Amino acid sequence: MKRLLLLPLLVLFVYPHGTQAQDLTIDPQMYDIIDAVSADRLESDIRTLANFGTRHTMSDTTSSERGIGAARRWIKQEFEKISEECGGCLEVREQRTLVEADPDGRIDEDTWVVNVYAVLKGNTHPNQYVIMSGDIDSRASDVMNDTIDAPGANDNASGMAGAIEAARVLSNYEFESSIIFAGLSGEEQGLYGGRHMAEMAKEKGWEIIGVLNNDMIGNIAGIDGVIDNREFRIFSEPYSSQASERDLQMKRFYGGENDGISRQLARYIYETTELYMPQMDPMLIYRLDRFGRGGHHRPFNEAGFAGVRIMEAHENYIQQHQDIRTEDGIEYGDVIEHVNFDYAKKLTAVNAIAMASLAKAPPAPKNVEIGGAVQPSTTLRWEKPDSDLIKGYKIYWRPTSKPLWESQRYVGDVSKFTLENIVIDNYLFGVSTVGKNGHESVVSYPSGLIRD
Repeated sequence: MKRLLLLPLLVLFVYPHGTQAQDLTIDPQMYDIIDAVSADRLESDIRTLANFGTRHTMSDTTSSERGIGAARRWIKQEFEKISEECGGCLEVREQRTLVEADPDGRIDEDTWVVNVYAVLKGNTHPNQYVIMSGDIDSRASDVMNDTIDAPGANDNASGMAGAIEAARVLSNYEFESSIIFAGLSGEEQGLYGGRHMAEMAKEKGWEIIGVLNNDMIGNIAGIDGVIDNREFRIFSEPYSSQASERDLQMKRFYGGENDGISRQLARYIYETTELYMPQMDPMLIYRLDRFGRGGHHRPFNEAGFAGVRIMEAHENYIQQHQDIRTEDGIEYGDVIEHVNFDYAKKLTAVNAIAMASLAKAPPAPKNVEIGGAVQPSTTLRWEKPDSDLIKGYKIYWRPTSKPLWESQRYVGDVSKFTLENIVIDNYLFGVSTVGKNGHESVVSYPSGLIRD
């Protein structure tokens, strides 16, 4: 199959974001990507995963019909089929890690935790990665019960099927950076798969642009009584847990509490959705995850990488982590009947266009510095990344109380620029790299002060 290059088109128009007229580069093939995502294929894959009965991390690994072993072999075969159809464009791999029994944890016997993933290598910056992940494993009421039925149709066959479908669609294109479509195991037992992949990324020196963790993208009917097939949530932590004491002092005195790398990734996904899928309503949730709960983006965050959780807006807790049963007329369990496949299609498309845009963009500016104390103007300076893709740079700014960038200025191929009569005290600032193809990097927030 012939793979395509994304060719953007420059269009100038008023974008309904704040009050600013935005000069945006529209890529028509993004709409092709959206249209190519199939609800029917997602339904087929979700049904297949749910029909393995249980995908508990410690369930059967030898059966061809039941258990996590059968599920991960099927996922690997699907990635291999996709690669065959695109002429071998995907590198399909397994990451196997033996986790020893922990009497105080959720692994009570030595268990192989196996991640299955496919790599679509970039042409220009192959060591830069955008990762979309879904979880292979499932659970019932008792997190240690590895034999009872736990189909996990929404949690998280929906996210896993989304990653497979995104691979089918994006394998038809070529990108500058690499994209990984990952099935991570051991999530319900303690986020093992994400931790193992994050550790491997550090060991191999991967430059991760961002991790898009998809965990439950198929339910539209919430426990709160709301039915909504447009809203979805993007969870992001404020700043890295790896932040140094100096970093924290900088944030205290100069701001940036809401401008860590994961927050910038969340804004990027929000803006990409608003641009290409205005019928969707992304919600920026300024929190690592839901109260008392976790997801596979967290280990990447803890390793210092940008990562967010993308999921439905309205959860139904009687359909999560529950044995399949009926009590007092209430049907419990995470079964296929509760999954809305058209909604899963929409959220898969949200991921696909965000990853496509990130993977086509040049690297982000490095070591951004800012100055302008007791001055009428603000100056930013940055280190240019090494790339032949760069056209120039944009400076963004917004009032300190606003969640999204409201103003921007393209400043050309420079490494320093002064915004005249923009007072540093009243705004937050960032810089992005603009590619010759029109795609932009994630915004880089200043990490230091200009002292000369």
